Amino acid sequence: GAVVEVVVVDDGSTDATSDRAREAGATVLRHPRNLGLGEAFRSGVRHALAQGADILVTIDGDGQFDAASIPALIAPIVRGEAHMVTASRFLDPSLVPEMPAIKRWGNRQVARIVHRLTGKRFHDVSCGFRAFSREALLRMNLYGSFTYTHETFLDLVFQGMAIREMPLPVRGTREFGRSRVASSLPRYAWRSLQIMARAFIAYRPFTFFSALAALLLAAGGGFLLFLFVHYLRSGAFSPHIWAGFVGGGLGLTGLLTLALGVLADMLVRLRVNQEEILYRLKRRDHGD
Repeated sequence: GAVVEVVVVDDGSTDATSDRAREAGATVLRHPRNLGLGEAFRSGVRHALAQGADILVTIDGDGQFDAASIPALIAPIVRGEAHMVTASRFLDPSLVPEMPAIKRWGNRQVARIVHRLTGKRFHDVSCGFRAFSREALLRMNLYGSFTYTHETFLDLVFQGMAIREMPLPVRGTREFGRSRVASSLPRYAWRSLQIMARAFIAYRPFTFFSALAALLLAAGGGFLLFLFVHYLRSGAFSPHIWAGFVGGGLGLTGLLTLALGVLADMLVRLRVNQEEILYRLKRRDHGD
């Protein structure tokens, strides 16, 4: 039969979390100091791989999720239909939980950004109740310490992994404690955007830099056109000769940015090869 191990990652708590978890029979992975949600997630992934786990389920410790939903969450992975499954709070309108309007709006905007970056439509990319197949665990390469939720989506989508959303009942408010990750919506949004921007640049650099180059070239062309029209009307460049320098500078910067995009695109191919080597080394080290 299936063997289930309950693991609690204690990210530097100052209360009795570790003691209570051990008394309840859980394996405790304790960080001596707070390292962030992303590092806590990586500790869980490393343990799951070392233990030979076929499926890893992550569940936040704030009482928002029901462990009885785990069989439904992992079902697509068991059937071989997905590499990762995430609980979705917004896929089924009848299951949308009560939550502050600003939080719901923020989740919707982040989902739209992920959709624009990946071309894949997701309704909820911020939920902490997820299941990962062993293949997904071996493929993942995450670096952010602040959070892992959005970075996981981007990393696995760009690597061609199949992701499914599963509508499940979720509490809209925390039963225990106060969220440190989303305690400040502007800070949370800014840091989440940073993670997604880095992931997009890492996998689609030419798209990013070519768009930036186009803006710079268009702006530079606008200044040069303004100077040219002025010259046709007055027969002299003065007193707007500055427009030529600004336009030329922007145009040159745009060309350099485009060249940077080409170079970065070449580096991506090298990184993809390195990630494939890393994947194979992980498989070897964990006996896969």
